[in-house]
Amino acid sequence: MPLVIGITGAIASGKSTACQILENLGGTHCDADKLVHRMYDPGKPAFHRIVKSFGNEVVGSDGFIDRKQLGSKVFGNPEKMSELTIAIGDIKAEVSGVMKEWKKTLSFLEVGLMEAVNFIEAGYGIYSDLTWLFAVNDSVAIKRLKARNDFSEEEATQRLSSQKRWQDRAPASDIVTMNNGSLEELKESVTKQYDELIDKYSKGSLPLSKYINWWEKHSP
Repeated sequence: MPLVIGITGAIASGKSTACQILENLGGTHCDADKLVHRMYDPGKPAFHRIVKSFGNEVVGSDGFIDRKQLGSKVFGNPEKMSELTIAIGDIKAEVSGVMKEWKKTLSFLEVGLMEAVNFIEAGYGIYSDLTWLFAVNDSVAIKRLKARNDFSEEEATQRLSSQKRWQDRAPASDIVTMNNGSLEELKESVTKQYDELIDKYSKGSLPLSKYINWWEKHSP
């Protein structure tokens, strides 16, 4: 059986960069966001449901949903975000389906990496072997968002405040990696922790994921 890892963390935590590092170490990566985006490509049922709910202005000049325009309508608005989630469809089935397929097709010592912001809250952890959380201090995240996305202080703060704090996700995570430093420091940390994971996995000494007990207590 392969090792399936859930990779999570808020915006600007470095989880996508960490996934690139892990891919270079041999992991098979799937970005849940991109997977979900394909669910509302033009012509698919979710495309029409989203346009019906949010208007024709969310359709870009290329005919695809303009995610930036759509995001401006839902970020910071739980009611609208819920409406969008319903319009997209069965996201959990789509994401869990990839992890189930990995279990069938990847070999022993191969690693599948499912990257998702809401990996913990959505219940995806019951399909993985462990959950790896990337975390960053708010002040560092805001600085990164301003530099990377050209956000104002207000925009960066709003985007960050719309997501869960890493401290709330930590109890459901098997590994918590703080990423307040440089890229080189992140590479060193991720590589070291990955090597330790593979060593434990190869010896059959990897403990049961903390997520299982957490989900039993917090699942709807």
